[in-house]
Parts: sequence; C-alpha cells; structure tokens
Amino acid sequence: MKVQRALVSVHDKTGVVDLARTLAQMGVEILSTGGTARLLREAGLAVRDVAEVTGFPEMMDGRVKTLHPRIHGGILARRDVAAHLEALAQHGIPSIDLVVVALYPFEETVARSGVALAEAIEQIDVGGPTMIRAAAKNHASVAVVTHPSQYPAVVEELRATGGALGDATRARLAAEAFRRTAAYDAAIAHYLAAEAGGVAPEEPYPARVTMEAERVMPLRYGENPHQTAAFYRLPGEPAVGLGAMTPLHGPELGYNNLLDFSAALGLLLEFEDPAAVVIKHTNPCGAARGRTVGEAMARAKASDPVSIYGGIVGVNRTLDMEVVSALSGIFVEILFAPAFAEDALAELRQTKKKCRVFQVPCARAALPAGLREHRSVLGGLLAQDVDLADLDPARLTTVTRRAPTAEELRALRFAWRVAKHAKSNAIVLTTAEQVIGVGAGQMNRVDSARLAVARAREVGLATASTVCASDAFFPFRDGLDVVAEAGVTAVIQPGGSLRDADVIAVADERDIAMVFTGIRHFRH
Repeated sequence: MKVQRALVSVHDKTGVVDLARTLAQMGVEILSTGGTARLLREAGLAVRDVAEVTGFPEMMDGRVKTLHPRIHGGILARRDVAAHLEALAQHGIPSIDLVVVALYPFEETVARSGVALAEAIEQIDVGGPTMIRAAAKNHASVAVVTHPSQYPAVVEELRATGGALGDATRARLAAEAFRRTAAYDAAIAHYLAAEAGGVAPEEPYPARVTMEAERVMPLRYGENPHQTAAFYRLPGEPAVGLGAMTPLHGPELGYNNLLDFSAALGLLLEFEDPAAVVIKHTNPCGAARGRTVGEAMARAKASDPVSIYGGIVGVNRTLDMEVVSALSGIFVEILFAPAFAEDALAELRQTKKKCRVFQVPCARAALPAGLREHRSVLGGLLAQDVDLADLDPARLTTVTRRAPTAEELRALRFAWRVAKHAKSNAIVLTTAEQVIGVGAGQMNRVDSARLAVARAREVGLATASTVCASDAFFPFRDGLDVVAEAGVTAVIQPGGSLRDADVIAVADERDIAMVFTGIRHFRH
C-alpha cells in the first residue's frame, strides 16, 4: 500500500520534522493540526490544515479539531470495498494512508507532584486515541505510528519500497497502537480512581484489572539459562523499589538477580540505623547494624561468611571505602546503596568487574501507602497489599513470668524484622546488632530451628545469650526446646497456637522471656 496522504499530529515533536521531510520527498500530502502544522511549516514543508479538510476551525481550546467524518471517513474507508470508495468520492473525503499521532502526555503530567485535577483532565487526549484506533482497525489499508521510536524503521521501509508499507508492518504497528491506547486508558482510570478516593471500601480489589507494563530491560535469561526473561515496570506506579534503580557498573542482570535484589531491598528498608544486609536465594544470610555501614557490613559478612559468596549486598547509607574493604576478595552478584563515595565507586569498577552496582533509594518513608504486589500462579494472578506492617510495641504481650530486658527487647525487634523477610517456616537467631543463624523454607518449624542453630555453629558464632524470632507460632514445644538448648534467652513470636500454654511452660522452665506480637509474617 503506497502512502499518498498522511495525517501528522503529535504532542512529542521529537524527530517529526525529519519524518515529514521524508514523506514530502516522496510526494506524500501532509495534513496536520495546531503546533505540529506550525513546526512543519517553519521547517519549509507544505502542510494542509485539518481545518481546511473538515471545513471547521479548531475550537474549544483545541478539544475539537479532528473529530469529523471528513477525517475519520478517510481513515476508516476500506480500499477493497467499492461502496466505501464511492462514499469518499461523493462527499469529497480525502483518503488517509498514514496516521502519525503522539498522544498528550497524560502519564508524565500526573507523575509530577502537586498536579491539579483540572490540569490532568486537559491532558486526556480524545481525538488522538480515536484516530489511532480508527487507523489500527483499518490497518489493512492504513498504517499508524504512535511513537518517535518507530520513525526510523518506517522511514527505512518507505525509502526501500518507494513509499509503501507492507502488510506485516501495518499489522505490527496496529498491535502496538492498540497496546498504546490500552496503556493510556489504564493510566487515566488509575489516576481518576485515586482522585475519587480509590475503589469502594467494600471492594478493595476490583472485579477486573487492566495492567500494561513498560519494559525496563531484557534480562540475560530467566531462572535457568534456557528460559528467556525481561523486567517490566507498571506505568503510573510510583518510581520506588527496583523501579527507581540506577545502574552504575557491571554486566546485565538476570531474572534471579532481580528477585534477590528485591528481597534484599525489602529487608534493608526495615532499618533506620546504619545497616547492611546480605541475601542469598531470597533469604537473609546476613544482616547487621552498626555505628557506620562499614561496621554493619563487617558484622553482616560475619553472619555467614560462606553464603555471602554470590549474594546480594546492600547498605542504607553512602557506600564508602570501609564497605569496599569489608567486601575485599568476596564476589557478590549485586551491590547497592542510596549513594556512593566517588573513591569507593571507582574502586568497585576497578576491582569488581562482574559485580552489578546500583544506586537505589533505601528510605522506608519514601514508600507510598497502599502499595500492592502481584505474583503469577498457574492460570492466574495473585494480588495483595505489600507487607509494610512494623512491630507495634503497644501490641506486644509478655506471656512468661520473666519479661525481656531492654537489651533483649532491642534484639527481639531486630530479629523480628529479619524473620519477616525469611521464607517460612522462619527461625532467626540474633543479637541486638547481628544475625547469628537463620533457618528458613523448611517444611516444619523444628527443622528450621535446628538449621538456624547449626548454621551459626558452622561459621563459629556463639548461640548463647541470643534471642529468637519465629515468623509464626510454635505449633509444638520441640522447636522452642531446640533454641533453648542453644542458649536463647528471649523469644518473639505471634502466638495463637492451641498449644501456646505448653510452649510458654517450656519458656518459664528455662527462664526464657517470651513476647507475643499478635501479627504473623509468613513469606512464601
């Protein structure tokens, strides 16, 4: 299908002059509107105003300019139907073979802070999506271009074919066009729902969800090398978490890298004090606090100096040479922080060629309320609120004869935050500053308890005078017996088991302080 007439109306003017110049060189008549027409004329190109075609001026501050049968008839007419062609001729409607439309920047507008509703409303494009959908529907005869990134390939094909765009190209462009309008409408719906106070309280999860994700990057491979993968971000969502990361150094990422990165960032966001975390296979194998992140890093490494190899490491303050020194000779897959000292970053680029280095915000306060997370399951999608619940001291209940000391309570709070990010059934042993042992992902809680103790002893860490956090209640006394034998002096757990009394009795027998949280932190 040779392009003889094109309608060009774009908000984003990037590259449009070069595109129009190529069209003009091929003898294509160009129809245009408003600012686009002015720009093309200033570039010395002949342009016919849409208003001349319709016989109506642009009106209502530009709200009405292309919504007219003389435009949409030219786009929608089927070239293989004689009656359609006769209607064009009878009504003097020029056929349009190429539609180039870049929509009003609604998504960019509402992403800015402090945008008024009236301003957002004026960035809801009506004529643009209508033309895009019309052209995409009639892609057997009409090509539709919706983004400047598509211009080079279109120009190349036009030049190679003497001004034609093939069936496959028009079909591909049509699919991308419908994808664009779907994303645009989804962003508008999301914004208006938020402005209206969100969905109704009785239906926090709507009956239908439309999600359009934008690809951030292709990945090296999926969970295994024979699987392909990519990382997407949901447009319109706040730029937090991995959506706000900035790569500074290292090779491309893999699927597992990002899963572990997300787990590490989630754990690090639990801490306000200088802290360092180490994640391996989405489980914490090291976490610590310190006066500096360098001190915290040294302690986190000591939590499990074996498992840190190939792990994901993060600190929540500027990463300096003290952190780099603590990681000397250790290979880590990803190293991240909210900021980097210049000398530390230079050293990492020089000495850790295979380490991926990222700058990413690490402040919990930056997370907006009401964040949702989604996980795919076979044949469906799960959605839930992100677990941002913190430990509420007012809800803590001491259930044993002995209450925890101030130092034990500080350690219990630390242990509870780490246990929240270990896979269930999770048992975590810590001091007030450092993870000592982690048992996670086991089919029963007593095995997790044994694993936590064993891991600590394997790396030479003392379990005596530590505290224990359990992400859910102890269903039997056996798990508590294991950590009690190891020297644990205080335990934090949700409570709620039918055998709570048995477990509390064991704690009293061994002079262990135990507190119930009333909240569970399963992580599957």
